[in-house]
Amino acid sequence: EAIAHPTELDRIMGFEANYAGTSFISSPEEFLGSFRYGPEIMNIQGERTTPGALSTVGWDDEGVRPDEYLIVKDGILNDLQTTREQALWLADWYRSQGRPVRSHGNSYGQSWEDVQFQRMPNVNLLPHPDRDVSEEELVDGIEDGILIDGNGSFSIDQQRYNAQFGGQTYYEIKGGRITGMLKDVAYQIRTPEFWNAMDLIGGESTYELGGSFGDAKGQPAQSNAITHGCPVTRHRDITVINTGRRA
Repeated sequence: EAIAHPTELDRIMGFEANYAGTSFISSPEEFLGSFRYGPEIMNIQGERTTPGALSTVGWDDEGVRPDEYLIVKDGILNDLQTTREQALWLADWYRSQGRPVRSHGNSYGQSWEDVQFQRMPNVNLLPHPDRDVSEEELVDGIEDGILIDGNGSFSIDQQRYNAQFGGQTYYEIKGGRITGMLKDVAYQIRTPEFWNAMDLIGGESTYELGGSFGDAKGQPAQSNAITHGCPVTRHRDITVINTGRRA
């Protein structure tokens, strides 16, 4: 919600607005190569090649073989999701970087009778680039915090900027140790502030695939399935609320 959707180029350019909004990335020319999405250890990959992943295909619905690319590289916005038509919108940027002007193979129609358009690929937060950081190491560096596991309810604004997320299970951390379970937890964020508050990221041993079978976009709406790969991460000074509290 906070990375994959706001880096869809049609959403950025205003061609997708009625269903779930546009993007806080208001201009590719101003953001690409300069906008700090997160710390240097943050790399976000777009791909449709992982075996068994939900958006994996041999060719997209425009006949393009998908490639692997870094949407965020070393914390900086580096690329966007494109189709054959949309790749031309970024031609100047690609040429300035010595890259070919080509689609990333992100075109999809949910059936033979639906018009294909830009849909997100598998979008993954890659593990720590230098070492295999364990979950225990991340927890050990926390004096007072919460470990959130799984996907829960969420709410996000029309530009994918302000949001609230929950999880499936919650664990209290005291003095670098998990001391018990919690309930009724949610955290509130602004997208760039949340990712820049990430001070450590897990290694390959913590990397897992999750996903959704029903990601909707467009009017008339179409649904597709996508996978997100992610290691454990640690974020500092995030606003946490008690969703079960009553006035």
